[in-house]
Amino acid sequence: MELIQYDAIVIGGGFFGCCVALRLKAYMERVVILEKEDGLLLRASYANQGRVHNGYHYPRSLLTALRSRTNFPRFVSQYAECLDQGTDHYYAVCKGEAMSKVNATQFRTFCERVGAPVTRAPKEIRDLFNPDLVEEVFQVRERVFDAVKLRQRMAKDLDDARVEVRVRSDVVGMVRINGAQIRVDFRSGGRSESVAAGHVFNCTYSRTNRLLAAAGLPAIPLKHELAEIALVEVPPHLSKVALTIMDGPFMSLMPFPPRGVHSLTHVRYTPHRSWLDVGQTSVDAEGLLREKPLETSCVYMLKDAQRYVRSLEDARYVGSIWEIKTVLPQSEVDDSRPILFARDRSLPNLVSVMGGKIDNVYDVLFEIDKCFLPTGEVRVDAGV
Repeated sequence: MELIQYDAIVIGGGFFGCCVALRLKAYMERVVILEKEDGLLLRASYANQGRVHNGYHYPRSLLTALRSRTNFPRFVSQYAECLDQGTDHYYAVCKGEAMSKVNATQFRTFCERVGAPVTRAPKEIRDLFNPDLVEEVFQVRERVFDAVKLRQRMAKDLDDARVEVRVRSDVVGMVRINGAQIRVDFRSGGRSESVAAGHVFNCTYSRTNRLLAAAGLPAIPLKHELAEIALVEVPPHLSKVALTIMDGPFMSLMPFPPRGVHSLTHVRYTPHRSWLDVGQTSVDAEGLLREKPLETSCVYMLKDAQRYVRSLEDARYVGSIWEIKTVLPQSEVDDSRPILFARDRSLPNLVSVMGGKIDNVYDVLFEIDKCFLPTGEVRVDAGV
């Protein structure tokens, strides 16, 4: 069987994998994406709250907040047609040190420090909240992306750039051949196939370490959660409202455009199980997602949310989406969201890439540019 050669192979067809492939096309001719699922952006790029961060989430990580502030206008401009329209976004700061790690004054000061627009919410919004639990409510500038529209946009961009996309391609092994070349073995349609390239990018998010294990490489320390995003119908006065309650309870009610409902997450009840990858990966994450039925915690999310916003008593649960959420362990300590851009010394042409939020993609693209641009040159384009 002939071994098909590429300049670069991107494993994983989520948003990050697609953007990495598009960027690589600026430096090389033959780029292919291998995606395990039936299409692009079907896993973590879809199963999340769709928040485009503007810094507000990170009063305990100034660097993360500043990166979001830099990346937010770029993402909003570049993917304008993929964003939810007409939703007002609010952050409620809980009352008392036992409830919140920051108070209202600290939150406003933090926003001003990083240049994130913030104003006191209108009275009709403040009146939605329980004054015994909430100190202040702020109107902020954030957006929500529509994962279906973003999928369509990425498919078009890849087609225009002549990036080859191979779906239903499950990578099972990687090995160095011919010096710097890497052969990638995968299963597709019941058949075993292989391709090779001088550069391979592992953009598989929760499967990052499974791909490294397939190459015989040690795991990167990562924390995973089996996460539930509950979907609810909200009363009419909340239909164009996004609410985040912080910075202890940390729950969010956000529009979920692909289904015409709202998503609800809660710092306590969204994670159903968590584990660390250290040494050898031991948990079958894919198996957890296949377990039926997965038991929802939405009733607990709603009961707690109703303590803060009484009118959520009229919200109706309509279902849940489930995914494995993955972060760097340090993020659990300081709430930061740095990117992962890691090479293994024994296979330096294999790069593992991960971002904790969608706007991180520009930080990844910056790292790719550093790899391929001549020393001292800087890209000035605003696109992928």
